[in-house]
Amino acid sequence: MSHIVVIETKIHDATALTEACRRLELAEPVHRNVRLFSDDATGLSVKLPGWRYPIVVDTANGSIKYDNYEGRWGNPDKLGRLLQMYAVEKAKIEARKQGHSVTERPLTGGSIKVTVQVGAGR
Repeated sequence: MSHIVVIETKIHDATALTEACRRLELAEPVHRNVRLFSDDATGLSVKLPGWRYPIVVDTANGSIKYDNYEGRWGNPDKLGRLLQMYAVEKAKIEARKQGHSVTERPLTGGSIKVTVQVGAGR
């Protein structure tokens, strides 16, 4: 039996999601209806490497639906990496909207340090 999963992380910004996909060299999200193993989902579809089914993001409520059959149909680390890139891109977008400059630096272990210089312009 399949296991549909709904993540509590919220993705509301399609632009930040698109930028995250670009950074990870994934195809851009496409709004469509997707058949998961035993359910349908409509939203921005993103195909993760090695995943049998795409993830589907509903930006109206921020939900993420997917079916990776408890990791058998897709490595959860791929989704974690996409969520990390989304968070970085969203932080950069919001900081720049307020006129701040943003830098980022990769850290050991895969973390990313994002620094916002308040009032520094772009």
